[in-house]
Amino acid sequence: MSSGFPAVAATCAKIGIEFDPWQVDLNRCILTKDAHEVYAADTVVISISRQVGKTFDVGALVFADCIISAGTTTVWTAHRFKVARETFDSLRAMAKSPLLAPHIDYDSITTAAGNECIPFRNGSRIVFAARERGAVRGFAKVRRLILDEAQILTESALADMVPTMNQAENPQVVLMGTPPKPKDPSEVFSNLRRDALAGTAEGVLYVEFSADPDADAHDRAQWRKANPSYPKRTPAKAILRMLKLLGEEDFRREGLGIWDASETLRVISGATWAARVLADPKIDGPVAYGVDMNPDRTVAAIGVAARSGERVHVEVAKHGSCLAGTRWVVDWLADRVGPAVVIDARSPAAALIPDLRVRGVEVTITGAQQMAQACGAFYDLATAEPLTPDAPFLLSHFDQPLLNAALAGARKRGISGEGGWGWDRRGGTDITPLVAVTLASWGLTAKAKKPRTGRAVFA
Repeated sequence: MSSGFPAVAATCAKIGIEFDPWQVDLNRCILTKDAHEVYAADTVVISISRQVGKTFDVGALVFADCIISAGTTTVWTAHRFKVARETFDSLRAMAKSPLLAPHIDYDSITTAAGNECIPFRNGSRIVFAARERGAVRGFAKVRRLILDEAQILTESALADMVPTMNQAENPQVVLMGTPPKPKDPSEVFSNLRRDALAGTAEGVLYVEFSADPDADAHDRAQWRKANPSYPKRTPAKAILRMLKLLGEEDFRREGLGIWDASETLRVISGATWAARVLADPKIDGPVAYGVDMNPDRTVAAIGVAARSGERVHVEVAKHGSCLAGTRWVVDWLADRVGPAVVIDARSPAAALIPDLRVRGVEVTITGAQQMAQACGAFYDLATAEPLTPDAPFLLSHFDQPLLNAALAGARKRGISGEGGWGWDRRGGTDITPLVAVTLASWGLTAKAKKPRTGRAVFA
């Protein structure tokens, strides 16, 4: 319905700050408000290459907001202390400009490592911090939280910081980063991008500056597409230097803003998973089952894991609709041969536990710690290479399309407080088959019993 940018632009003009056209467009979107005069996007996500001017742009917004709204607290964080310190030094230099200086309480600026702060005469302040655990837990009423280096922001770190905004009036989180490397802990940044592009995000502004996916790293037209500050603010010499020092692969991410193809974002690569296909596993050991249900309670999956020599073999034993009820899940499991069944406490499938126990089915319930262990163990089994060319892989499967699709679309989510990760449900992929076999695999090694009879354990 409106935008707070005109007021910010007017304030910035008075303190000697002008914006380039691309920054005007971006800032108008960031500060857009709904009919209730609160930010339409309480979360702003910016995927942007290096050497563009994002610190200047967002820093100018923060300066203006601190001047307009007395008593505003902004916390600016980065993954590394060095980056947080460089940002502090950059904004402190901006604060020395003659037109901005009258608003700054210079006698109270703190420069001690870990306590950097730029205070304003009206009670506002900008605090800088690295994201070590608990770094900003003591703050309250934080109105704007800036998360630089968002490509290496974990959910556990975010969980430490977001509660500082609970009592603030009209708060906003701004995440800024470059496309992540495959090994970066980028679940927050990647998930927000995925949801935005899928059209499922609410209250989120997502902006991506990037060249074409197949761009030539030396194509200057692609530089201009990825970097709106080139060539006016960022000369060709600076970009060529970045290309030379980073190498072409990293330059595509950090200089051209190009995200890796979805295959490289997979937790387990397609080639690795395909190599573990086994049509005749020759089951000769214990068996365990895992059950999962999607958040909408519309589908459920039963996974099986069984010993085949030194190998763990997994399959989706049953996958079906729950629109007509979930009785089929209980009946199917109760008819097995005395299985060990694993269900996660946070899964909607946990509602089946009382009925399963009434039918004599032994159920093991996992919590956050066990889920993190289960996912980590499944990953280790699925990616381990044989010790010798003749040795089998540690995990095998039947090449089922349902399970293949679940794994292809699955991403990681951090499990707060456990230092591990779990399969992420927030995408558009049905991951119940994957969660079910992961729980079954964990149950096989942690809780499984041998079958009481020789009946086939697979569907």
